[in-house]
Amino acid sequence: MNNIFWRHTSTLLALTSVTLVGMMPVRAENTTNTTISSDNSDNVVQKQENSSETPGTTLTSASALLTAPTSQIEQTSTATTPQTESTQVAQVVSPGRTTRSGPSYIGVGGNIGLTGNTTLSEGAFTVISKIGLTRNLSARPAAVIGDNTVFLIPLTVDFPQENLEVTQLNIAPYIGGGVAVSTGRDSTVGALISGGVDVPLSPQITATGGVNVSFIDETDVGVLVGVGYNF
Repeated sequence: MNNIFWRHTSTLLALTSVTLVGMMPVRAENTTNTTISSDNSDNVVQKQENSSETPGTTLTSASALLTAPTSQIEQTSTATTPQTESTQVAQVVSPGRTTRSGPSYIGVGGNIGLTGNTTLSEGAFTVISKIGLTRNLSARPAAVIGDNTVFLIPLTVDFPQENLEVTQLNIAPYIGGGVAVSTGRDSTVGALISGGVDVPLSPQITATGGVNVSFIDETDVGVLVGVGYNF
């Protein structure tokens, strides 16, 4: 009986040992798989964090790229502003240009003296001109030639042309002031007031008439009538 008991007991112990040995690799494998799965999960989380940071970096780079062209545009506009302003100033004053009263011209005429004691107050041959400076302003230098030639240098404001229904002619008034210089042994300079009208006769010819009042020694008044060639 004792031999049978010990045989059964030995067999049971052997089966139990085999069972325990067979179960150990399975647990180790499960533990290894769990560890690997945990590591993979950490890697996935890290990749997600890294990928979440990437848009921020890209956005920052894009903003930097967008900022650069804007600054370049501002620099370009700043660099071109002085050139634009200088170009506009150059266009404002352009000697010889056409004004709103008509084109510039040079010509000849006659002076009819009214009062005074200089050549401006006498009958004399004159050289006349109009030199447009801006759209509204002109210089109208003239020379009243005589024993003591008088130079007239007025700066005038030109008005737009108006149509006279009676004569069917366009007239362009002007008025201004400047200086009158009387030559001779006693050369003197005085103030000048000038006013009159330009009458365009054709694209090449302009007639003009005006009154000049100078204050040299005393008040001199002369009426000027002439015709000029447009340029």
